[in-house]
Amino acid sequence: MSIAQNKKAFHDYFIEERFEAGIVLEGWEVKAIRAGRVNLKESYVVIKGEEIVVIGAHISPLPTASTHVQPDPLRTRKLLLHAEEIRKLIGKVERAGYTLVPLDMHYRNGRIKLEIGLAKGKKQYDKREAEKERDWQRERQRLMRSK
Repeated sequence: MSIAQNKKAFHDYFIEERFEAGIVLEGWEVKAIRAGRVNLKESYVVIKGEEIVVIGAHISPLPTASTHVQPDPLRTRKLLLHAEEIRKLIGKVERAGYTLVPLDMHYRNGRIKLEIGLAKGKKQYDKREAEKERDWQRERQRLMRSK
C-alpha cells in the first residue's frame, strides 16, 4: 500500500531501474508517516561514502507524538540496502551519469520502505514529447469509448 509518491520524478527523469530500500526512522517519524504526513516532492538521494541517504523528504511531526523530542522534519535519513546493491548504485552514479531519486514510500510486511529509482534526466523536448503522448493516449481512449 502506497503512502506517498513522487510523481514529479516521472516527469523530470527516465527511470531505468528500481530498488526497494529500508529507511532508518525515529519513533515520531513512523507515527507521522502512518498518519500520512510525508512529502517526497522536493527530496533526492545521494551517496555519502559507503552509505546512501535521502535528503529533503519532509515528514511533518504530529503535535501529540513528539512532545519530548525536538523533531527535524527535513532530517537526512539513511537508506538500508544490501552491500552488493550499494556498490552497483555507486558505480552507475559515478561513472554513467545516473542520478538516484525517491519514487514511492510504501508498506511491506508492516515495515516502511522507500522505492528509489536509477534515473537519467530528461531534456525539455523529452518532457514535451511525453506530454503529447499522454494527451494522445487520453484522446484515443475517449474516442474508443464514444464508438
